[in-house]
Amino acid sequence: MKKNISAIPATVLLLSVVLLFSSCLKDKCRNTYKLFTPVYKKLTALRAEVQSKAAMPVTNTGKLYIQGKWIFLNEQGKGIHVIDNSNPALPVKTSFINIPGNIDMSVKADILYADLYSDLAAINISDPRHITVAKYLTKTFPDKATYTNSMNPDSISILTDWISKDTIVDCDVANRWGNCASCGYLYSSTAASVAAPGKSATGMAGSMARFAAVNNYLYAVTSSNLNVIDISEAANPMFIQKKNIGSDIETIFPYNNKLYVGSGSSMRVYDLQDPVNPAQQSFNGHWCSGDPVVADDNYAYVTLHEANICGSKVNQLEIYSLSTPSNPVLVKTYPLSNPQGLSKDGNLMFICDGKEGLKIYDVSNVASIKLLKQFPGIETYDVIAANGIAYVVAKQGLYQFDYSSTQNIKLLSKLSK
Repeated sequence: MKKNISAIPATVLLLSVVLLFSSCLKDKCRNTYKLFTPVYKKLTALRAEVQSKAAMPVTNTGKLYIQGKWIFLNEQGKGIHVIDNSNPALPVKTSFINIPGNIDMSVKADILYADLYSDLAAINISDPRHITVAKYLTKTFPDKATYTNSMNPDSISILTDWISKDTIVDCDVANRWGNCASCGYLYSSTAASVAAPGKSATGMAGSMARFAAVNNYLYAVTSSNLNVIDISEAANPMFIQKKNIGSDIETIFPYNNKLYVGSGSSMRVYDLQDPVNPAQQSFNGHWCSGDPVVADDNYAYVTLHEANICGSKVNQLEIYSLSTPSNPVLVKTYPLSNPQGLSKDGNLMFICDGKEGLKIYDVSNVASIKLLKQFPGIETYDVIAANGIAYVVAKQGLYQFDYSSTQNIKLLSKLSK
């Protein structure tokens, strides 16, 4: 799934110029447009903003990571809420780690790995109220708005925001792009509103994660690449290589020494027999849709949801047999409303079905799964289910459900404001 959490590049927005208003007076045509001006910051200045702050309201939830008693919840584009979950019925926000441009995270020992726009930051969280940055890996994610070939953070500019205002341009001028000095930043208001310009080594990430820590390596996907990073010394990550693995890559899920990679058009499985050089084991294409994936010993479970990028209206759960690892076979498809993240524990499958809330299924028989419980009224995004507790990220906040008894699955707590 794409949650539209990064700015749309100017080259894309240029293609979405939309006429909002036009009039002709005395044969004079004038058009009203939204004028968007990009805002850049130096990478050095952004790094200086990485620091611990007092706990803040949860307002725009994103990715989720669980380690021991700690919950790490992303606030999209801003940083990470650190939550003490010693008592799941009463979680306590401990602090907020301010990380500009942050979307993803993973943890090994006392080191939190997080993206800061194009950087990977290794942050010491042994005291979550007073973090320190152990190391930055510059331009680990070059598709996240880096505008120079330099590796010097003082010279790297990052696109961080857009400022908009209405402007009026003569029709004949707007149509001659080469003669219009301002036309390079004329974008439609519609485009602007779109993006106002598994288990790891020591914890668990949700199915929407782009980071996966497996033993001594961190694997991080971008829209087209798989980055391999050595974290054998947790505080000193070393970039190993970047592998091009296709396009429209969205999620990564580690299981049983394999990586299950979801994209808008496929599920790919990579074997980690050589952890430095993951080898593609299988490829399964599907109709253009959002695609997180989780797996167990026998099956891979994929949720597809409608994708505006190609007009797809597919909303379903697909279950693939892994009996032949090099050739997963589709076993069964189940219709859903608008499925997002999913998680499996034993014979229970937890699916975030968008505005229809959390759905919990008995999947002991994949040919005929059964809905056991539904919690409507919340717009769900991702879920991690482990040890009798389902951690659910929703638009309304972070929910925890007790499923230790399948006959009495109940809400434990909700954390938001």
